[in-house]
Amino acid sequence: MSTDVNTLSTVDRALSVLAVLARHGSALSAMDLVKKTGLSQSTLYRQLAALKKWGFALEVDGRYAPGPLSLQLALGFDIASHLVQHARADMLLLAQQTEESVGLIVAVNGQAICIDMIDSQQSLRCSFEKGRSVPLHKGASAKCLLAHLPSRDLSALLQPLMGDGSPENIGLLAELAAIRKAGFVVSDGEVDPGVWGVSAPLFSLGRRPVGVLTLMAPSVRVENNHSPLIQMTVVTAARITRSLNTPS
Repeated sequence: MSTDVNTLSTVDRALSVLAVLARHGSALSAMDLVKKTGLSQSTLYRQLAALKKWGFALEVDGRYAPGPLSLQLALGFDIASHLVQHARADMLLLAQQTEESVGLIVAVNGQAICIDMIDSQQSLRCSFEKGRSVPLHKGASAKCLLAHLPSRDLSALLQPLMGDGSPENIGLLAELAAIRKAGFVVSDGEVDPGVWGVSAPLFSLGRRPVGVLTLMAPSVRVENNHSPLIQMTVVTAARITRSLNTPS
């Protein structure tokens, strides 16, 4: 039994290092990784050695980044993702109808991660780059994901952030309940200044939340056009949900 626990602990440590490398977007020094993972230097170097051996991490001039096998995983994800396959045609249509950018966002380990993106063709445009992640509490995408998490997962995320029973926690819970009731959430400048966004949830069989559809645009361009953009996003999300729930 203890062997299994130790093995799991080692795997978790290696994956925590890989997750930090994946999220950061540029190469990191060993000291950066020690700070971001909380691992000791000796433990970190053991995990890096294993990740480098398998091609999940790459070292150049003493700095570390995701390795070539990470790219193979990403390519495999693009080909095999059930959600991306069902959502992409409707995302393209929404981007064409609105002439704005459309993203597909999922929740993973306390982060909102963009797994697909259709960029606007306008010269002034907003984009939440594919692969980018933000903490699961700021912006339309993150709040929509947070609002539809299972109660146990939501409690686990909120407790270290604000503590049970705090006024901030109670206020956020009320906001999340309002988002669930409305079926969408809007934000303006919460993640990136000057960016307006609207997000609507996507559900698979049994009303299980699987992600959100987000339309994003420069605030100055859409300030008098919020209602139709919200409506088109909500309708598109409902269409993708129907596709996810239709037997193939």
